[in-house]
Amino acid sequence: MLTLYGIPNCNTVKKARTWLDENGVAYTFHDFKKSGIDAAIIQQWLTQYPWEKLINRAGLTWRGLDEATKSSITDNTAATALMQAKTSVIKRPILVNENKIIGLGFDETLYRETFLP
Repeated sequence: MLTLYGIPNCNTVKKARTWLDENGVAYTFHDFKKSGIDAAIIQQWLTQYPWEKLINRAGLTWRGLDEATKSSITDNTAATALMQAKTSVIKRPILVNENKIIGLGFDETLYRETFLP
């Protein structure tokens, strides 16, 4: 089962959803804002990518954090707590198939190579 994780008003998520829709790729959309994110899912992701890749440190949410909070994110446990508390800090979209991340962010070339013959 293909799941796209993100927030609906994010431009990058919009691009990914539009591409998937236009190319007839079936997926489920998981809205971080409405549904949050389980620690168990984050833990699965952390076995595939380091927290430094999963947290969008260039985004507004990260930049809006105070320095003490930023400096306290030093390991998977702290990163998981932050991602659950402030889901907008998670890099998006995250495209997952059978618990495996197949796309972190939107890359049209990757999507084309993955889904089109």
